[in-house]
Amino acid sequence: MLAASAIKPGDLVGFTFFVGTLAMFAASVFFYFERQTVSDKWKTALLISALITTIAAVNYLYMRDFWCANFNGTNAAAASPIELRYIDWFLTVPLMCAEFYLLLKLAGASINMLWRLIGYAILMLGAGYIGELSVKLGHPIRGFSNFGWGVIATIGWAGIVYEIFFGEAKQLADGSSDANIRRAFNLLRGFVLIGWAIYPIGYMTLPGNVLSNSTELASKLNVIYNVGDAINKIGFGLIIWGLAKRGK
Repeated sequence: MLAASAIKPGDLVGFTFFVGTLAMFAASVFFYFERQTVSDKWKTALLISALITTIAAVNYLYMRDFWCANFNGTNAAAASPIELRYIDWFLTVPLMCAEFYLLLKLAGASINMLWRLIGYAILMLGAGYIGELSVKLGHPIRGFSNFGWGVIATIGWAGIVYEIFFGEAKQLADGSSDANIRRAFNLLRGFVLIGWAIYPIGYMTLPGNVLSNSTELASKLNVIYNVGDAINKIGFGLIIWGLAKRGK
């Protein structure tokens, strides 16, 4: 494990890594304990919520140390924990997609719907990682610039959006007789449409993209990602918790 490194005065990124770690850890404890108070049919969904925030808390602990150990006030790009960031996302985003399946399972959701959502998530994250890696390496990968890989990643995100706004997930939610499920589903897909938009906006601040005309881009990108992660992952869990507490 990385040795703990102190956050330097005025280091906004380091501060958001620290707050993110605490917030995700606190949410995990809450979800684990609350799991014992809900009916059996929602225990798995709430467990997944706890796993999402637990994985994120551990990753944020490592990312904070990596950032603090490598950031010297000038080279933010070299201190950006890209690999650790994407390890977190590759583990947690498919779990967040699984929440849609667990939410709609009683309404007849197919396992194929789950795999489609996970497939879109992997496409989104895989292309996004390669695009950010191309910036770090300073040259295109496989003939695509980071903008091109960003377009491919957006296709993955759009696939998830299509599934939950127009596809099988939407049809199952509309057909559910449980108003609590319909409400939770609408809130979750709102996070995907609006909350997850933070990530492509952050990606567009990379050099060569449409929002790249600013300074200290890597620092701004990490702040955007840190705040977005805390809101989206904890928010997903709170929606599932609220449904479980209202459900029978």
